[in-house]
Amino acid sequence: MTSTSTPAIPLVKRYDVRDFFRKPERSAYRISPDGRHLAFLAPFQGRQNVHVQALGEDGAPVGPARALTEETERDVRGYFWKGPAHILYAKDFGGDENFHLLSVPIDGSSAPTDLTPYEGVRADVVDELVDDDAHVLVSHNQRDKQVFDVFRVNVATGEAQLIAQNPGNITGWATDHDGRLRLAIATDGVNNTLLYRDSEAEDFRPILTTDFKETVAPLFFTFDNRRIYVSSNRGRDKAALFEFDPHTAREGTLIFEHPEVDVPGLAYSHRRKVLTEIDYVTWKPQRRVVDPVMAEIYADLASRLPGYEVALQSATRDETRFVVAAYNDRTQGARYLYDAVSRKLTKLGDIQPWLLERDMAPMKPIRYTARDGLKIDGYLTLPVGVTPRNLPVIVHPHGGPWVRDVWGYNPEVQFLANRGYAVLQMNFRGSTGYGRKFWEASFKQWGRAMQDDITDAVEWLKREGIADPARIAIYGASYGGYAVLAGIAFTPDLYAAAVDYVGVSNLFTFMNTIPPYWKPFLDSMHEMVGHPGRDEQLLRESSPVFFVDRIKTPLFVAQGAKDPRVNKDESDQIVAALRARGVDVEYMVKENEGHGFHNEENQFEFYAAMEAFLRKHLG
Repeated sequence: MTSTSTPAIPLVKRYDVRDFFRKPERSAYRISPDGRHLAFLAPFQGRQNVHVQALGEDGAPVGPARALTEETERDVRGYFWKGPAHILYAKDFGGDENFHLLSVPIDGSSAPTDLTPYEGVRADVVDELVDDDAHVLVSHNQRDKQVFDVFRVNVATGEAQLIAQNPGNITGWATDHDGRLRLAIATDGVNNTLLYRDSEAEDFRPILTTDFKETVAPLFFTFDNRRIYVSSNRGRDKAALFEFDPHTAREGTLIFEHPEVDVPGLAYSHRRKVLTEIDYVTWKPQRRVVDPVMAEIYADLASRLPGYEVALQSATRDETRFVVAAYNDRTQGARYLYDAVSRKLTKLGDIQPWLLERDMAPMKPIRYTARDGLKIDGYLTLPVGVTPRNLPVIVHPHGGPWVRDVWGYNPEVQFLANRGYAVLQMNFRGSTGYGRKFWEASFKQWGRAMQDDITDAVEWLKREGIADPARIAIYGASYGGYAVLAGIAFTPDLYAAAVDYVGVSNLFTFMNTIPPYWKPFLDSMHEMVGHPGRDEQLLRESSPVFFVDRIKTPLFVAQGAKDPRVNKDESDQIVAALRARGVDVEYMVKENEGHGFHNEENQFEFYAAMEAFLRKHLG
């Protein structure tokens, strides 16, 4: 007797929303320069704080870990070792992005010292000064909120020495390998000038001026401190890597170019003073190793961690021990300590062990043709174990807009796929990395061709039979939130539900409420988006708030009250205008958040509410 049966569909666990967004028990591992300690982020009093643990002679962690920081309002988001005795980290206040830089000794002998203790001031690190354990170069805008001066700061005492005062037009600073400030970038709003000096005893002098569409981006000096490695698109569409002579202001030796994408990344060995790798992104991050020593390390790691991308996230000063990340599009993966001499690989831990890789969904590259013939790349993530026919779909345009989506693990995408939704991401025109022509095709196209690219992606999904036309939602943050509002205002029949997360609704008020340190870039933004005076009709026709009478799609809006980029008024306007028409809009505001929710409890609440909202309107 024989029998037949239908092949079983894999049973995928339905994970709790918190599983996707709760903070890891340990993450962001960094080894000290002397290799004697390991630092990492771990929960302390409900927030991610810096912890430190001793390492034994064999490189394995020994003894208990100690909390170095005790931040209770917001997580520590980033930190780095400053010599073997201090750790520096940044914090802001309720999401206002006025970051302060703090220093804490690892022996616990004193509380953290705020190196930039100025209210309403934003600080950035110019150079970590890896060869000087006592100092760091920091820029901040205490003197003038629009521009940043540079200081050499003692990390133990906070004593600061002015190194360079901004004359009012400099938007970036750079040092040579000896930590000397020798490069700056100035702007008049639309033209950028590269400034150079042979030594700190000289004044900066202009050596090259281009308009903002043409980029000669300094990466770092050659190892003799005489020339500069740059990523340049001058006279070409795709940015490539060159040696650049500051005395002639000309690109010299071509190091690497790619026919399809920009090449912005170049890495080097600080100890051996050699170039090590070239980094760029096609459909996924790519690495071209140019150093035999690093090639051997990467080859060894790849053979021992098959199925995963590997990245070196931290190294000792002698470059013999590394923190290694192993990950792919379905998991944040694990972290390891790697000894390049003994080839010993010690696992430090999995980042999210409660999420099983087999239950997560692969992120597949796609390409479609926009209505004007432009080729658009994107990604499609399908629910695991489901036939890709007539699925509910979440269209997920990225923020920026002048960034791009990249292949890799994305908790939002995996959460939505786990709920049975296909997720479509697209690098619409203006997304970076595809060359100058593709970027410039987005100028003054908010709500127009940029939005058409998103709409055309939806139509492609429908033609392929993947999407159920009656169950398509759109969700995005920042510019992606703007695209959500534009989508339901300008294509009101396309979406069954919409979620706007810190999105722009009115291009006039958006331009008037940008942070003061964005003001030097305002003229170029006018050229890219539109001028409130000269392009009044364009901005009005591209602002969803003026078209609320067309909106009939159910809408959920989320906003941080302290958002410095997209002012809360952007969300208030669209919600008030729709409610005035009797339209019920779900609106979530968090008083202790800025441009997106960072605190864990607020993320839990937002994504749980979004899940319920989508389930209600898509099923």
